[in-house]
Amino acid sequence: MKKHFFFAMLACLLMTSCVTLGKYEDLESRYNQTVKDRNLAKRELKELQDENAELQRLNQSLSVSNQDLSAAKSRYERSADSLRRELEKARHNYDTTMENYLQQLSGKNRDLAKSQKQLSDRTRELNEKEAAFAERERELLARQQALEDQEAAARAALAAKEQEVENIRNAVTKALTGFTDKGLKVETRDGKVYVSMESKLMFASASWEVSDEGKKAVKELAKVLEENPDLDILVEGHTDNDAYKGRTDIKDNWDLSVMRATAILKLILQYGPKIDPLRIEACGHGEYAPKVENSSAANKAQNRRTEIILTPKLSEVLNIVR
Repeated sequence: MKKHFFFAMLACLLMTSCVTLGKYEDLESRYNQTVKDRNLAKRELKELQDENAELQRLNQSLSVSNQDLSAAKSRYERSADSLRRELEKARHNYDTTMENYLQQLSGKNRDLAKSQKQLSDRTRELNEKEAAFAERERELLARQQALEDQEAAARAALAAKEQEVENIRNAVTKALTGFTDKGLKVETRDGKVYVSMESKLMFASASWEVSDEGKKAVKELAKVLEENPDLDILVEGHTDNDAYKGRTDIKDNWDLSVMRATAILKLILQYGPKIDPLRIEACGHGEYAPKVENSSAANKAQNRRTEIILTPKLSEVLNIVR
């Protein structure tokens, strides 16, 4: 409509004034361009208005977002402050815990070092004791072997001595065979040979003079003793418990037993001149070492006796044992 108005006005001007066609066309062109520019400006204005509205909306939204962000920032800062405090507290607790731990660890390390030293000392002590025990065990085994060897040698020597005693018993028994029914008895006890002669064979009552029959027995025995120089000889005199009623130059049974023992000792040396006197001893026991109780005449006859005890020398066995 404005365009039509413009052209009407332009026509009036052309009719009322002298305007050339070229100017008219130029004006029309300029008008058209102005209209285009105006329309473009309107569109741009509209676009700008739309953009402004959008920007306002965005600005409003940003304002709301900014408020939300500000609130979130405040919350974050409060949370960050709380976290920092908790972190500081945690760090403090950590430092305290670590310090305590290090102190405990240091103490444990000292205890561990002490325990390790004690263990090392105990181990060294145990090793020393084990070595000493092993050495002691070797010594004991060697000593045991030596003792076993010694025992075997001693057994062999004792067996030889036992055989020697048996041989002596046989020799004495053989030499005194004619007297076994006259109150003479030969036996072996405790590794020794006992020649027991009743008083009826050797002496008259209350006397220490050896009878002829007794001298014969002693003479035969002396021969055997000369042939066995390694025997120790002990002559023991014994009586019963009847009171002594003989000669007054001795007092009692004890004296009588001693006199009888020494009388036989002297006869042995007389009939066996090769016998070393150092091999032979005499002693009297009187009535104090009876074989049986003095309860009858037969028992008293057994107790009135002289015993010659023959002992093999055990020096060889003792040397082995030592």
